[in-house]
Amino acid sequence: MEAILKLFGEYFFKFCKKSGYDQMLRTLGGNLMEFLENLDALHSYLALSYQEMNAPSFRVEKGKDGEMLLHYYSDRSGLCHIVPGIIETVAKDFFDTEVTMDILDLNEEVERTGKKEHAVFLITQKSHRQMRSANPIRLQDCEDIQRDHKVLTFLRMKEKYLRISVCPGKKSHWDTVRNIIMFGKGHLSYAFKPVYPETLWMEVKTFCTAFPFHIVFDEALRVKQAGVNIQKYVPGLQIQKIQLDEYFSIIHPQVTFNIASICKFINSQFVLKTRNKVMPEAWKNQPTLKLRGQMIWMESLQCMIFMCSPKLRSLQELEEYKMHLSDIAPHDTTRDLILLNQQRLAEMELSNQLERKKEELRVLSSHLAIEKKKTETLLYAMLPEHVANQLKEGKKVAAGEFETCTILFSDVVTFTNICASCEPIQIVNMLNSMFSKFDRLTGVHEVYKVETIGDSYMVVGGVPVPVRSHAERVANFALGMRISAKEVMNPVTGEPIQIRIGIHTGPVLAGIVGDKMPRYCLFGDTVNTASRMESHGLPNKVHLSSTSYRALENQGFEIIERGEIEVKGKGKMTTYFLIRNLNATEDELMGRCKIPFDHKGKPQRDNVQVQKS
Repeated sequence: MEAILKLFGEYFFKFCKKSGYDQMLRTLGGNLMEFLENLDALHSYLALSYQEMNAPSFRVEKGKDGEMLLHYYSDRSGLCHIVPGIIETVAKDFFDTEVTMDILDLNEEVERTGKKEHAVFLITQKSHRQMRSANPIRLQDCEDIQRDHKVLTFLRMKEKYLRISVCPGKKSHWDTVRNIIMFGKGHLSYAFKPVYPETLWMEVKTFCTAFPFHIVFDEALRVKQAGVNIQKYVPGLQIQKIQLDEYFSIIHPQVTFNIASICKFINSQFVLKTRNKVMPEAWKNQPTLKLRGQMIWMESLQCMIFMCSPKLRSLQELEEYKMHLSDIAPHDTTRDLILLNQQRLAEMELSNQLERKKEELRVLSSHLAIEKKKTETLLYAMLPEHVANQLKEGKKVAAGEFETCTILFSDVVTFTNICASCEPIQIVNMLNSMFSKFDRLTGVHEVYKVETIGDSYMVVGGVPVPVRSHAERVANFALGMRISAKEVMNPVTGEPIQIRIGIHTGPVLAGIVGDKMPRYCLFGDTVNTASRMESHGLPNKVHLSSTSYRALENQGFEIIERGEIEVKGKGKMTTYFLIRNLNATEDELMGRCKIPFDHKGKPQRDNVQVQKS
């Protein structure tokens, strides 16, 4: 598990780099020590954007020969093994340094907020450049010697630390560790040496005004000095010798409010919050003031100075505290932070608004697509698809001539008498039931419904898409209509209605008529002849003209000759009755089987599945 957590630490660092934090991480420090010292400051900055973030705390102490002690504090136990993966990868990637980390001690400490896991890592580093410049053979020997020396040193150090750390009477848990490691004071590697004046050339009043948010307190936490504006917003600080912990609590790092705990995290950023109970009664409804800054120990005075600024993120928070930008010193970058963060918040709000609008547009687009689909479905039900598409594009649809097609008309026998004996709603229900069944059959046999007028139903095969099997398709459709009509009851007699069907085959001209409510209409003598076949037919019979008979002859249909009859406007004509399809069952004609009809209008019976009606 430790190895897995370490690998996760390596991956997490690479993930942070890819997520845009690369430049921010590189600017934390010029070496690993400075990087570790500023980790807490980075977490404080990120907390501005991620308020729920519960980040660990780090404290680093420097020893001789480049060794360091890294203290890790976290509310979540068991995750300390992620740290070596992160730190070792940071050292290698940013500082070209190979680092090894060993846990010197792991325990739980009771702090102000409860138990916190406290891990102490011993960090040993060696430059990669030195390793590359060494002789390979001597390098191996040197590495073996250094490894043995390191193991021996580490074991002795850990043994000594564990033995001494349990001794009674020790004031600080880590004073012993510092004595063991023999920390050096270090020195600058540059030629530059600062020069300090013998006297501080600055008046007390000027200092308190130039740094309006600062507090000086001694080891007993008694306030010795405070900036002018911190006195303004925390009036109790004007009283001499008050206890700082009576007016403030430490929010970050989460430690006990005493000098020893503060010194542990002297390199960390501190956040103090005013205690609401000590504020004036009129101020208790306001948000509690938070101060963020740096603790600096002044050895000669045995006092601590807290150089701070109000922890504010936006102009809104500034107004909530009833403060103004003028309350913050001009040199304090908190001013810029508030304005920049305000701009960032405004950009985020704008981005959120754009996201909301984008989501609204997506929903509207989805609804529009659904409505468009409904409109197209309705349009395609009224017009052929290719004709409808041309109309949508604003094109004129030219009339087309079809050399041969088959047209069918049907109507209800004694429909006039039925209308005279029934309520209108009964007629509507009867026609709706019948036409719905017929509409379904047009999809089964792939014929085109032209129109309905009253009780008359008109379809065509071979138009608008020419097919050779137009006569067979219309014939199968007619047989299906006759079967369907038996399922519709006459509202007067309660018996199945009777229909007449007439079919004729011949040439037509087809096109769009009108601008409002355009319809796809058929023109020519073929239409008239088909209508005559229907009007001169017999109840429940499919009446065929001679041209339709010739188109269906030898196609698997049973047809009988009616003989020569007088047809209005046509004279004498020899006509026929279509009896049945010799190759199709009733279920197939009704589309109750999942069986397609071939290009000749004949059923293909491979893998037939009967549908449940």
